Amino acid sequence: MHLDPDLTHLIITTVFSFLIGMELKTYRIQFHGANERFFFGTARTYTFAGILGYVGYRIDLSVYITILGAFTLLYAMLYFQRLKEGGQSILAFVILLLVYTFGPVTQLYPVWMPALLFVMIVFVLNAKESLQRFSEGASMHEFETLGKMVLLSAVILPLLPDSNISDYLPISPFKLWLAVVVISGISYGGYLVQKYLFPQKGYFLTGIFGGTYSSTATTVVLARKARSVGADRVIDAAIIAATAMMYLRLLVIAAVFNMAVAHRLLLPFGSMALLGMLISLFYLKHESASQVKGEYVDKNPLELGTAFLFAGLFVVMMLLTQYVTEHYGNSGLHLLSFAVGFTDIDPFILSLLTGKYSVTTTQLVSAIMIAAGSNDLLKALYALWFGGWQGGKHAALWITLLGCATIAWALWVPIS
Repeated sequence: MHLDPDLTHLIITTVFSFLIGMELKTYRIQFHGANERFFFGTARTYTFAGILGYVGYRIDLSVYITILGAFTLLYAMLYFQRLKEGGQSILAFVILLLVYTFGPVTQLYPVWMPALLFVMIVFVLNAKESLQRFSEGASMHEFETLGKMVLLSAVILPLLPDSNISDYLPISPFKLWLAVVVISGISYGGYLVQKYLFPQKGYFLTGIFGGTYSSTATTVVLARKARSVGADRVIDAAIIAATAMMYLRLLVIAAVFNMAVAHRLLLPFGSMALLGMLISLFYLKHESASQVKGEYVDKNPLELGTAFLFAGLFVVMMLLTQYVTEHYGNSGLHLLSFAVGFTDIDPFILSLLTGKYSVTTTQLVSAIMIAAGSNDLLKALYALWFGGWQGGKHAALWITLLGCATIAWALWVPIS
């Protein structure tokens, strides 16, 4: 049976308005008590408000606006009285305004729009405690930095030219900054998850999420903690897990910029990540006494200074790689990859993924693997240096083996 569109819209408006009213009643009981006085607080009131919005909009826009003005005036009178009683919240009226829009929304947009609006209202209402914890732990400096990054990525990025800078630097300003945005986005996502969703949840989760944005920084932080608390298998497991996550992170970056390279990296990097996680789980399983809490790596990876420095290093690495591949070929690229592994490897790997060099895809894959393996050796040294022999020897041993295995795979195992 085919229902008239107007009847369908009215039914959708009525049902969603009623359900929002019921949800708000549940919210009042849960967070404010059953006797808490809320304006426009019954399910019937919200249902009628939704119907009025539908009917008013169907009659004329001026009628719709007039009804909205009447609601606002009535609430202003009640809110003035509420202020005398010590109340300040306007949540009920805000939700009433959203319910009042159901009528026009159901007529102007497909059904997914009012359905999405309904779901968002329900989710935000039920997320009160989570949002409070998040807002209390959030840093204003981080949001300021995030705002600047959004400005540069959403406003400036589309304005950048998409033509190559020069013949010797075959990348456009648009693609150059896009690489910075992608790396920063992946890093910042891992940072936010660790800091706000899993704070103080144990060293192992510190290693997991820390490895998604900086396995090197995570290794240093955990190694320092190992020196202070002594040998601890949970910390060993966390350091190894951070390195395992680095392989997955590099695999994701490769998939974003060069799917052919990512396809060839899937087996070696996937194997190293799996091996690293198995080793870390072995240490975690055999640790029963340690219940120490973890720490997040409190270093915002989305600082603008870091982003611009990354862009500069990206250009330098692209020029250097171009020079080495032209004058020294594949052997020179291997040596460069090994040397770069003892620094920040992201700019170098991105230059390999986005540049156009006189080398094959297989050679690019080998260079990326060598850089990753060399970076493992650096982290092993950090584990020993900052964690001491007792605190860092186990993690350093396994990270060294992972690094050597990665380099050996790149040099002697066919990559196809």
